[in-house]
Amino acid sequence: MADPRGFIKYPLRILPQRRPVSERLGDWNEVYEEFAEDTLRQQAGRCMDCGIPFCHTGCPLGNLIPEWNDLVRTGRWREAFDRLHATNNFPDFTGRLCPAPCEPACVLGINQPPVTIKQVEYEIVERGFKEGWADPIPPSVRTGKSVAVVGSGPAGLAAAQQLTRAGHAVTVFERDDRIGGLLRYGIPEFKMEKRILDRRLAQMVAEGTVFATGVNVGVDVTADQLRSDFDAVVLAGGATAWRDLPIPGRELGGIHQAMEYLPWANRVQAGDLAEPPITAHGKKVIIIGGGDTGADCLGTVHRQGATGVHQFEIMPCPPENRDASTPWPTYPLIMRTSAAHEEGGKRVFAVNTEEFIGRDGQVAGLRAHEVRRQGGSFEKVDGTDFELEADLVLLAMGFVGPERSALLTGLGVEFTDRGNVARDSGFATAVPGVYVAGDMGRGQSLIVWAIAEGRAAAAGVDRFLMGTTALPSPVAPTAVPIH
Repeated sequence: MADPRGFIKYPLRILPQRRPVSERLGDWNEVYEEFAEDTLRQQAGRCMDCGIPFCHTGCPLGNLIPEWNDLVRTGRWREAFDRLHATNNFPDFTGRLCPAPCEPACVLGINQPPVTIKQVEYEIVERGFKEGWADPIPPSVRTGKSVAVVGSGPAGLAAAQQLTRAGHAVTVFERDDRIGGLLRYGIPEFKMEKRILDRRLAQMVAEGTVFATGVNVGVDVTADQLRSDFDAVVLAGGATAWRDLPIPGRELGGIHQAMEYLPWANRVQAGDLAEPPITAHGKKVIIIGGGDTGADCLGTVHRQGATGVHQFEIMPCPPENRDASTPWPTYPLIMRTSAAHEEGGKRVFAVNTEEFIGRDGQVAGLRAHEVRRQGGSFEKVDGTDFELEADLVLLAMGFVGPERSALLTGLGVEFTDRGNVARDSGFATAVPGVYVAGDMGRGQSLIVWAIAEGRAAAAGVDRFLMGTTALPSPVAPTAVPIH
């Protein structure tokens, strides 16, 4: 039972402080200071344990938020750790990377600042690892069934861990040289140090999951071989086909996709090389795209020593407070300032790039203009043309779906009108025994959705293999039904 007066005794929402900008720009470590335990327990005590906890509906995983809030409030950390993991395989990832749609759905948030749910989650899992509670959970019984998981991002890892614990022999295939997908080579070190990923992978290895890196499934292992060697397949390769900007001058040197740029910084931190082949050091940089990937680029170019940075966004500047178009308990369209934005650079809203300017085959700048939104399209605002110098341009405009790879064509899966792999309500594709989870089936989305879909797809696979399942299925896919 929560403290019924907790939100009255502790009306203030308190978050951890970020390290000083001058300090954190000198390293690649995570940006937050440690959070005092007594303050955290007070923040957890602000949770009202509502009769209808809308934070559950905000979280795709269905996290039992009021329960572990109260366990933290009363100092029952081990129980909180177990309760947290009952619905989320990787709270150490979501506690750092999830935008926390649970928080704007918090009932307290109707007229007060919502509970600091994400920070409580983070502190629970970190305490658990420090105390040695994150023991491997190997299966007590082996089923004799085998499953291939293609892709080692959060959806693939969640599916793999669930299926391994259910007793199946699981092999995770990754075409890169290390496991983790975007967690490894997309998320910068200052948002999640890779030791966090590695300690979780060590747990999975101890449980029995097998990882195969450097394997391009569909090429190195054909679709036919995959289906003959395994009893079921989970496709979790993500939405890796990036959105391009096909305007005059796109062919110039110095214009790169975000995912052509970001992995190199992580490889430097991993000790693979001393300097990245694409660097912002000493350059004027323009980032086109105002989302999370753009912010990842922004924090990275700051640490590499860019001389100036502009970040473009075609959408208008969002309001400071919740707009009537996104009422409680929906996720609000508001102005958000990440740690990277705090570190510098200029954000430019409602602007469209129309041409890149070059010099000797290299980008030297761009021409752009302001736009106003009219319905679902944008129109140019006359008289707002401008030019801006740039030595490096990074395109961070999102992803349009999965690559139409040899694996997908070889399997013969169907696609939705949006280009994602089609699946039914049990995450099964049109190919018997082949399932899909995460961005490959959903389209570009959040890490919390990827984990939820990985868990749900695992339940579908287990039911297919065994006729029944005890694995939880937190979500059903939003996709065009299989014909």
